[in-house]
Amino acid sequence: MKGWLGWKHHTMAAPRLNPRPTRRTRIVCISDTHNSTVRLPKGDVLIHAGDLTNQGTYSELSSAVEWLEKAPYEAKIVIAGNHDITLDRVFYSEHGSTFHNQNPQDPAKCLSLLTSSPFITYLQHSSATIRLTHPKGPGTEFTIFGSPYSPRHGTWAFSYDRADHDPGSNQATTMAPSAAELWAAIPQDVDILLTHTPPYGHCDGFLGCQELRKALAEVRPRLHVCGHLHQSRGVERVKWHPDGFGTANCDNLRASVERWQDPSPDPASAKISLVDLTARGGKRALDFHDSAMPPGSQIPALPDLMRSLDRRETCVINCAIVATSWPHLGGKRFNKPIVVDLDLPVWR
Repeated sequence: MKGWLGWKHHTMAAPRLNPRPTRRTRIVCISDTHNSTVRLPKGDVLIHAGDLTNQGTYSELSSAVEWLEKAPYEAKIVIAGNHDITLDRVFYSEHGSTFHNQNPQDPAKCLSLLTSSPFITYLQHSSATIRLTHPKGPGTEFTIFGSPYSPRHGTWAFSYDRADHDPGSNQATTMAPSAAELWAAIPQDVDILLTHTPPYGHCDGFLGCQELRKALAEVRPRLHVCGHLHQSRGVERVKWHPDGFGTANCDNLRASVERWQDPSPDPASAKISLVDLTARGGKRALDFHDSAMPPGSQIPALPDLMRSLDRRETCVINCAIVATSWPHLGGKRFNKPIVVDLDLPVWR
């Protein structure tokens, strides 16, 4: 995808006068595999955005984890989705019998498949710093926050009510947090945001989360990897206004949105579906709306100014592998993994 560019990551508190060198890092993004295995292209990092299974049984999860552990990536980062029901202990204690009445599952045993794996970083509304140390790898690092939650639609795991939720419209879990509470936990300096649900208005068919969209506009990660809505697989590049921090209206924060055209959409093709966000992917455009701010703009305070200079765009990626939804009329169809090339700072 020629012409899509990234930027060098700096600390949030102050300008870095001597930025660390960066190196291309290849990230392979998948989501919503639902017990299926697909051919995975080569890369440095594998990200799975949830729904590894259909109903989260130990057998399903064991097969999915075994497949992921064998995948030849230096780092493999995984979150759950609403179908991985045994990984949500509170939900399973309340609704597990609805799914597994004849064969109850052990949530602790299911969860340990992921948390005890030496090859997988499992995130459950938490963050991690990933440092690639293999001598033949890029030697880069990044921070990532991963969350399995998605807006409530029926009775599924890791669900929360939308801000405009009608209390009588769905059966709610009494301990479910609000959308605003959930997404307030995203660290302000995260490089990659990994959520099962997409944000509203980006790769979601306008069925995503409004509160997550607000958080995205505030945090402005370099990548936002998601899934959940199978038919909305795709990529959007969101450029942010440099003076938009603190603005309540998300639409006023976006300078532009560009949609990606998959250069190789045919699942049977051996060519990868590549999103090139490196400097080599095209001309480095660091000057959009910088020197000529819109009328009425105000120069932000120093911390927000530095963020606006560093966090100029976010690439939103819905990487759902299963392309159809139940009952899969006409047969189940599949998408290819989405491969992202990104310049990341070298940690050495």
